Amino acid sequence: MISFRSMTAEEYPAFLQYFISDYADEIGSNYGLSPTDSLVKANKEISEALTEGVNTPGQVLLCISEQSDHTARHIGYLWYKPDSAMGTVFIYDFHIFNACQGRGLGKQSLRDFEAYLREKGFKEIRLRVAGDNVRARHIYETSGFGVTGVNMSKAIAD
Repeated sequence: MISFRSMTAEEYPAFLQYFISDYADEIGSNYGLSPTDSLVKANKEISEALTEGVNTPGQVLLCISEQSDHTARHIGYLWYKPDSAMGTVFIYDFHIFNACQGRGLGKQSLRDFEAYLREKGFKEIRLRVAGDNVRARHIYETSGFGVTGVNMSKAIAD
């Protein structure tokens, strides 16, 4: 069974360590920036998006756990922004730890998250996935997500 709980301030640095590194790699891969520039951009964007860490208004940071035999094992993170007026949720980050991948926990987490949101009256989940992230695209597509657009870019300067 999968469960979700609010991330604590003590857990936030570990999330940042994972997220910033992963996001910087994505920025570098998709936009051709150097590792240094990618890291600067990732740090800047996260500090602007999560101005108050786990207490940032309008943002929800969760820890995902797998429950078994009366114990809970932390298996990943989920960061989203709800829009109650529109009945939508935008997932900024969904991550199952590498050691926990390949066991169907990502798909199960998405199913359980969807059920949780449905109970709260939300009608749609939105997200963006990097074009070169084949594993994530596969999980989302097999979980019923459809492509709603394509981000494109072209460098015009050296």
